[in-house]
Amino acid sequence: MKRTTKLLTMTLAAVVTACTLTACGGSSKGDAITFGTNAEFPPFEYVTSNGAIGEYDGIDMAIAKQIAEDNGMTAAVENMEFDSLLVALQNGQIDAVIAGMTATDERRETVDFSTPYYTATQVMIVKEDSDITSAADMADKKICVIQGYTGEVCVQDMGYTYEAFKKGTEAVMELTNGKCDVVVIDSATAQKYVSDNEGLKIVEDPSAFASEEYAIAVQKGNTELLDKINKTIDKMLADGTINELAVKYTEEATAE
Repeated sequence: MKRTTKLLTMTLAAVVTACTLTACGGSSKGDAITFGTNAEFPPFEYVTSNGAIGEYDGIDMAIAKQIAEDNGMTAAVENMEFDSLLVALQNGQIDAVIAGMTATDERRETVDFSTPYYTATQVMIVKEDSDITSAADMADKKICVIQGYTGEVCVQDMGYTYEAFKKGTEAVMELTNGKCDVVVIDSATAQKYVSDNEGLKIVEDPSAFASEEYAIAVQKGNTELLDKINKTIDKMLADGTINELAVKYTEEATAE
């Protein structure tokens, strides 16, 4: 996530200061913890008929459910635009963000991150007959990205022009319809889209796209909730549960 966004330079210090741990970050909600997500990022989060948490399923949703259960709580999900997640967190609308979100230094200025639970990289989705074999080949191509995702920042840093979409499905549809040449997106999600759409393939370029770590975000200074989250993540990493979830949901996504 997943996903590097341009942090809004909003003055939220007064809100954050006013919110104590008993007023924000889940402590006031008794037996519930509300996770914010953007359910457009399979296999990490997506909408289905019977998910891990209500209609929401995926690797992240299974982790969120386990965090809540380990602490005698229930998990609730607020689905929103990716760019709105950190603002909603700072405003106290949600308790934590789990959305394939990359833990970047820029984001750490306004929120605290959990122990990383997944390492990903960016890849390029192209048509099978494409002549794109590396990131450098995108220079004269029409590029699509998803707004707020890491892929957008990567393409920006390369100095390429691009078109941004709010949903991965919209960007991939542009590609399948011949309206763009390449979609830059996270590797696990790329596998899902390639399996769903004939005639597409994934092109990797490790020299151009560095790995990134996904983590859960909480309000700055909310060590109580962060400790609870980290305890579950550490356990799930140690016993292999997160690896099992990654295999399970990736296989399910590519089999559909």
